[in-house]
Amino acid sequence: MESKLIIILIIVIGAIAISQLVRVYELTAKLRKHEEHEIPVRDNYLNAMLMLVFMVIQFGGLIYLMIKYGWTGRGPAASVQGEYTDWLLDLNLILITAIFFLTNFLLFYFSFKYVKRPGVKAYYYPHNNKLEILWTVVPAAVLAVIIILGLQTWNEVTGASPKEAINIELYSKQFDWTARYSGTDNMLGKTDYKLILGNNELGLMTEATIDSSIHAMRHGAGGILDIQKILNNRDTVLTDSLVNVLRKDLGTKERLLRLLNQMKATHNPALDKQVYDDIIQRDTLYLCVNKPYEFSFRSKDVIHSAYFPHFRAQMNTVPGYGTRLKFTPNMTTAEMRKIKNLPAFHYVLMCNKICGGAHYKMKMMVVVLEEEEYNAWMKGKESKNFKATYFPAPSAQAVIPAESTAISAMN
Repeated sequence: MESKLIIILIIVIGAIAISQLVRVYELTAKLRKHEEHEIPVRDNYLNAMLMLVFMVIQFGGLIYLMIKYGWTGRGPAASVQGEYTDWLLDLNLILITAIFFLTNFLLFYFSFKYVKRPGVKAYYYPHNNKLEILWTVVPAAVLAVIIILGLQTWNEVTGASPKEAINIELYSKQFDWTARYSGTDNMLGKTDYKLILGNNELGLMTEATIDSSIHAMRHGAGGILDIQKILNNRDTVLTDSLVNVLRKDLGTKERLLRLLNQMKATHNPALDKQVYDDIIQRDTLYLCVNKPYEFSFRSKDVIHSAYFPHFRAQMNTVPGYGTRLKFTPNMTTAEMRKIKNLPAFHYVLMCNKICGGAHYKMKMMVVVLEEEEYNAWMKGKESKNFKATYFPAPSAQAVIPAESTAISAMN
């Protein structure tokens, strides 16, 4: 308490001292017979010189930082599309930097050149049509060029992928990423959120996974039969609020069951092969250098944002709405390590939306390999595709009915 009073006392005394100093300055100014707004010639010349000094320090500091940390500090782009966007960004920065140096030089130089001098009256120059046209037309022309180049780059970056592009889906949820490769046929199988179960986290659609979800909706823990059993049990007393919750949950699950039965009735089993060869990959995303990629995105819960900083690519992932982007890696991880002189460097996929408490750890390592290395890695993964992982060969199981096999494999 005493320390707070001392601090307050010091502040009050300081304010009084400052006010008295200001008063002394005013009195001395009156004794010298000139007003407060009248600046001495010496002070004017000093400030004019300081303007030039400040200009040199400012320009020198900016040039030093550009030399030390690079033109932009972002490093080289690791994708073909990233080179386009970097080129456009460099063009914008060149224009902005040139305008910065020009306008600031004129600002400080004119402050020095046209310093107030005794007996010299300022020249009144209110208007000039040529100057008005000049600083209207030139910026408009420059902006038009930037916009046209920007639209061309945007169309190139967001346009359709080539037919040979490798299809990969990235599935986001709090707080990690899961990649799904399209397998040998380069076609991603269909998905549906109603098919998401414990070991079918991505909700992949096959005849067996539909049967499994129908079974889980009816007979699983907390399923329709469990809820009906609780509601019909006369020996258990339930509160009105709990009954309402159970009935609402039952209605939702019965509606989902009807939708699942409709899905089963319209499903084409011939499409199952598109799902069976898909490869689910966690922790690390492996890519091949100089190969075009088409990325599809889904979100399980909230809006995330897939951000590949080194590839200059970013796309929001929205629940209930599919999004996409494309890029072609042009440098392997090993090549980028040499450029950056960082032996432990890795590309990364991050979430660029604040999606919850553990947003900071929502990352996925990205490794770009040479074609031979990538093909060898992919060949090793082909034997661990969706069908091999969740529907192993009959010889590895007990002989039981086919439908029961599918259901037990998914639950």
